[in-house]
Amino acid sequence: MNHLGEKVMKIVFLIAACASVLAVFLICVFLFANGLPAMGKIGPLKFLFGTEWRPTNDKFGILPMIVASIYVTAGAIIIGVPIALFTSVFMARYCPKKIYKPLKSGIELMAGVPSIVYGYFGLVLLVPLIRQIFGGTGSSMLAACILLGIMILPTIIGVTESAIRSVPESYYEGSLALGATKERSIFFVMLPAAKSGILAGVVLGIGRAIGETMAVIMVAGNQPRMPKGLLQGVRTMTANIVTEMGYASGLHREALIATGVVLFVFILIINLSLSLLNRRAEHAN
Repeated sequence: MNHLGEKVMKIVFLIAACASVLAVFLICVFLFANGLPAMGKIGPLKFLFGTEWRPTNDKFGILPMIVASIYVTAGAIIIGVPIALFTSVFMARYCPKKIYKPLKSGIELMAGVPSIVYGYFGLVLLVPLIRQIFGGTGSSMLAACILLGIMILPTIIGVTESAIRSVPESYYEGSLALGATKERSIFFVMLPAAKSGILAGVVLGIGRAIGETMAVIMVAGNQPRMPKGLLQGVRTMTANIVTEMGYASGLHREALIATGVVLFVFILIINLSLSLLNRRAEHAN
């Protein structure tokens, strides 16, 4: 009976794994089957490197959206990663037991807050604050960077804290025994040992930032032009798709799907880069 139960569970797990792989495969087929023909009609170079997005005039250049997505994601990583890293170190090595559970619960709650709520927070608080301090409309690349930097915190903190806790305690104790301070032992021994996990957390944060839509639409200004500065409005690739997909048809709709293909390729490149970095780290060890 136990043997039969094991076989049944193996089949269930296999079906679950195949369903996940099949879902990814179908997404790839849909995107590439509908997006690549549009690139062929528009012209790959005109589509990827064109600086004008005017569907009414059959101009479908997405370079401004690509650059805006890269800038906004980079800004979010610059703001979010250091805060997330120091928070993870505090929670793993410094945090008193009395406040650990409330702090952990608060961070987990941040992960569950809908993006539209973050967008409303940015619209009500960040945008007026930026307008008051720097002038302009306030709806800008800077607002999007700050908001996304906040949104990626729970993702990076969760993975990074787990990576730090998975490092054997003997590493830390051995460093202390050799005369290193507590801070030096953590930052020069434990963090390098947890490097692969920290990189995984950062990549997940990048994926969250580059794929975010509603919050960015609400605070970034939604202007399909080349970014001209931190205080100017921009439109990312995801925002471009969501803003126009509701009424798009024909080549316009296909161009939006092709934008999704470019976004999908970006995510693939990021994940492949992480795999290569991890392999190099394993070979170096």
